[in-house]
Amino acid sequence: IMPHIDRWVVRHALRLAARVCAGGEVHLAINLSGLSIIDPLMPEYIRLEILSNNIDPRAICFEITETSAISYLSQGVEFMRQVQAMGCQFALDDFGSGMSSFSYLKTLPVQCLKIDGAFVRDMLNDPLDRTLVESIQHIGKVMGMKTIAEYATSMAHVDALEAIGVDFVQGYA
Repeated sequence: IMPHIDRWVVRHALRLAARVCAGGEVHLAINLSGLSIIDPLMPEYIRLEILSNNIDPRAICFEITETSAISYLSQGVEFMRQVQAMGCQFALDDFGSGMSSFSYLKTLPVQCLKIDGAFVRDMLNDPLDRTLVESIQHIGKVMGMKTIAEYATSMAHVDALEAIGVDFVQGYA
């Protein structure tokens, strides 16, 4: 039932954004399940919802997990290309959690990398985790991607991530 849930989320997120941010700038990040990226009807559904809610598609970033993108590689790439043609962007969520992350990174048409919170969580005390965050951020920059760090739970995390050059943080801080 995940594609049905994803459709509900897309519909309600865009409707809410249209009401709350009418005339103002809005940026939406919407998670999609792996089954939605292989649904051949989903791109058209997204297009119609964007049109009916009068939302600038450049303000929408769909997040898909690295695992989903790799599991459904050819369909996922086609799905992303269709939705990107509308103006939307994609973020690769939980990047770094898969064993073959870097080999797929060049294949997937994404604009953002979300650094897995498992690395961010202990980066203040664990030099290896900090180095992994720095490496993922650096690779993202070299590829022209924005980077987002999950699990920024303190201002110390935010400060360290800012010093590293991460573009955005996500978490309780």
